[in-house]
Amino acid sequence: MRILCTNDDGIHATGLAVLEKIARTLSDDVWVVAPENEQSGASRALTLTAPIRVRQAGSKRFAVSGTPTDCVLLGVEHLIDGGAPDLVLSGVNRGQNIAEDVTFSGTIAGAMQGMQLGIRAIALSQARGFRGEEAPIPWETAEAFGPGIVAQLLKQDWPKDVLMNVNFPDAPPDEVTTVEMTTQGRRDQHIIFADKRTDLRGGSYFWLGFHGKLSNPPEGTDLRAIYEGRISVTPLHIDLTHGDTVASLKRVLGGSPPKAG
Repeated sequence: MRILCTNDDGIHATGLAVLEKIARTLSDDVWVVAPENEQSGASRALTLTAPIRVRQAGSKRFAVSGTPTDCVLLGVEHLIDGGAPDLVLSGVNRGQNIAEDVTFSGTIAGAMQGMQLGIRAIALSQARGFRGEEAPIPWETAEAFGPGIVAQLLKQDWPKDVLMNVNFPDAPPDEVTTVEMTTQGRRDQHIIFADKRTDLRGGSYFWLGFHGKLSNPPEGTDLRAIYEGRISVTPLHIDLTHGDTVASLKRVLGGSPPKAG
């Protein structure tokens, strides 16, 4: 099995090293194509207005001056010798990718691009911050449970337009006892903020960040699972159509287009 590893935290990220260890428990044909610099929040961005540079960073290892989507595209179409990979692994992200986070996550985007190219894809993220900002990130949790979860998922069939989103809780391995199949949750409050600051010349600038506020999500969601220390596995797909709204609006917008007035 040929595996392509990517991420959005960059080629030097600790989580990527963890992901490589997970991949090598499954295969000895592991390729890494990752951004040269951090691309967190890049979502499915493509680099269309600048050249993309590729630096060979070792055997079967490449750093790309672009986004996770760029990395997967270049990896599959140009950089990997011997044919397309059988699996795309994206991560292990430094921080959880749950609820609405998935729509702007570069980690999810890397897996989604693999899925779009017809390759099975799994995104992996290691939650952090729930034990306090000073607590170390428990990378050992992703490393301990990642190989078994990925191996078990690969034994199953799932639709070709679906990727798997795996999140490990902010807890050491000996405190994690449960893995749960979940749905994508939705927070009951806005957690992104813009902090206005002043530079040394008196000019204003903004820095975006996150408030660490907990919501009150229902059981069965990725949010609840991570809040309560369980591993969350969520099948995601790219179709954002809201079926109920389509059905209801067909009654007023079906047929001839309405005229003004």
